[in-house]
Amino acid sequence: MRVLQSSLLRRLSRPFATAQSAPPIARQKRLPTLAQFLLRNRVISLYRSIVRATNQIPPSSSTRAEMKKFARDGFEQHREVTEETKIRYLVSTGKTEFEKMERYILEQVARDG
Repeated sequence: MRVLQSSLLRRLSRPFATAQSAPPIARQKRLPTLAQFLLRNRVISLYRSIVRATNQIPPSSSTRAEMKKFARDGFEQHREVTEETKIRYLVSTGKTEFEKMERYILEQVARDG
């Protein structure tokens, strides 16, 4: 009888799956500010532009894989940067490097095409 009571008490004291409590404030994710959100979109846009440009290189060329790896490594290297001014600087230098790379890609495509 006592075992049955303790089992019943344990079942009743467990929270139900549908009744979730809000996570503590310390565990909630902070929402980005508008400036951070826009900056993040600029970074993603730059990365997508680079990937699209590298996809123009013929797949048989080893240059395509090297360019993608170079771009990916550059973004991964600065993944932990959180200062907005530093991110803006990295985006602007990334754009200038991308423009140089894009000219090179267009020359490669024109020469091979």
